[in-house]
Order: sequence, then C-alpha cells, then structure tokens
Amino acid sequence: MAAVDDLQFEEFGNAATSLTANPDATTVNIEDPGETPKHQPGSPRGSGREEDDELLGNDDSDKTELLAGQKKSSPFWTFEYYQTFFDVDTYQVFDRIKGSLLPIPGKNFVRLYIRSNPDLYGPFWICATLVFAIAISGNLSNFLIHLGEKTYHYVPEFRKVSIAATIIYAYAWLVPLALWGFLMWRNSKVMNIVSYSFLEIVCVYGYSLFIYIPTAILWIIPQKAVRWILVMIALGISGSLLAMTFWPAVREDNRRVALATIATIVLLHMLLSVGCLAYFFDAPEMDHLPTTTATPNQTVAAAKSS
Repeated sequence: MAAVDDLQFEEFGNAATSLTANPDATTVNIEDPGETPKHQPGSPRGSGREEDDELLGNDDSDKTELLAGQKKSSPFWTFEYYQTFFDVDTYQVFDRIKGSLLPIPGKNFVRLYIRSNPDLYGPFWICATLVFAIAISGNLSNFLIHLGEKTYHYVPEFRKVSIAATIIYAYAWLVPLALWGFLMWRNSKVMNIVSYSFLEIVCVYGYSLFIYIPTAILWIIPQKAVRWILVMIALGISGSLLAMTFWPAVREDNRRVALATIATIVLLHMLLSVGCLAYFFDAPEMDHLPTTTATPNQTVAAAKSS
C-alpha cells in the first residue's frame, strides 16, 4: 500500500503548465455549471449546416425578411397590391404571345407559360392595342371603300373606339369570370385533376386575343372574301388555344357537360370575332349618304303635279 504521505492533493492552477511539467499526466476539467465557455470551436457538422442554410436561404435573417414582407402586404384597394400583377419582363410576354400563336396539342398553355408568374400586363395591353387596331382599321376601311365618290365626305368616327373598348374589355373580363365560377361549381361536384385560378383564365383569354391585332389590320383590305378567310384563320388559332387549355379542366366531368362547356367557349369566341368584323367593317355607313334638299321651285312644281 502507498504511504499516507504519498497521498497528497495538489492544486493545479493551469492545466497547460502541468502538462508541460509532466507530459504523461491526465487532466480532468471540471467546470462550473453556470459558467459558459467563451471560446468553443464549432463542429464541422455545424459549420456545414450553416453553409447549407446560407445557400438555401433558411437563416434567421431570411425568416425575418419574409415576416416583414408579410406584414407589409398592401390591401387590395391600393395600387401596390395590383403592382405585383404587372411584375413581368418583356421576354416572358413575348414567349407567351408566341405560345398563343402556336398552340401545340398535348401541351398545356397555363402550365408552360402562365402558372409560374400570371400577369395582367400582357392581357391589358393586348386588349388596348386590339381596341385601337379595330377602331382605326374600321375607319380606314370605310374611307377606302368610298374613296373616289364625289358625294362622300370622310368624317372620323371616334365612337368606334369606345364601342370597341367596351366589347373587348367586357369579353376579356366577364367571360373569364363566368367561366371561373362555372369551373369552381363543377369542381365542387366532380373532383377535376386540373384547376385554374381566375387570374390564369384572364391571362389565357388576354393572350388568345393577340392574333386579332394583325387580323384587324389586314381587315382594311376591301375584299369580303379575304376578310372572312382571315377571321377563320384567327378563330382557328385562338379557338384551338382555348379548347386545348380548358379541356383538361372539364374532361373528368360528365361527357355532355364537358363538350357543352368547350362548345360554349368556342361559340362565344366566334361571336366576338364575327361580330367585330360585321359591325366595324361590313356595316353600311348610312351617316355619310348624300342628302338632297328640295328647292322652293321644286316644291311648287311637285305641288302642281299632285
């Protein structure tokens, strides 16, 4: 047994000094529970997690910014609320226009072009351009038809702008609203795999009208056969876009209901195109017909002959 004198307790103020004096010694560090270490090297796993959070954007600063952005969301009656619907670049607008002009069977227009960022910028300006294209082309068409007539006096009809604006914007907003309500109602009865929001439907209708802008310009040609060929081409392109886009939303429904829905969509689109052609281009201009005024001598002669 070891002698009592050998069993002596020693205070070690510094573990580093003790290790220097006796390299083979074993030291145990007993810390106060209430004391926190000042310098602790981070584990490799922790540093990797921080790097992943930084790359993925999952750190506290991003959460704080997200919560701050949610708190600053504007109410729907302010301009800032609708500003997000116009947050789209030129490339996206051109890409969606190209997709509306070249509908591909089996490819969903909403999933390919709209769903990632639905906008109102493209539909709004397409409708505005179409309004002026129809109104201006209608006036020019009327002028070219009566060109060379001595009794004809050209007077621009500005009321066509307001009439065209009412027709185009009512169609581009009221028809999607009615269709969205109908799809929501049918979706509550029959669970459809594909569903569209109101903004997505407005986008589809807005971009489907782009084909009528060059068509309205070509309607200036004073040939009825050419005009009807153009309207059939435009109707075939835009109508097929609408049919192929909304068919997946109704194909799970009753067969008759699905076919009636697609037929109604195409029929309303046909009424718009044919109605614009008939009213703004083929309507007879009665306001500019020459009016004859009877002279007093002619009135007396007519009275004697009677």
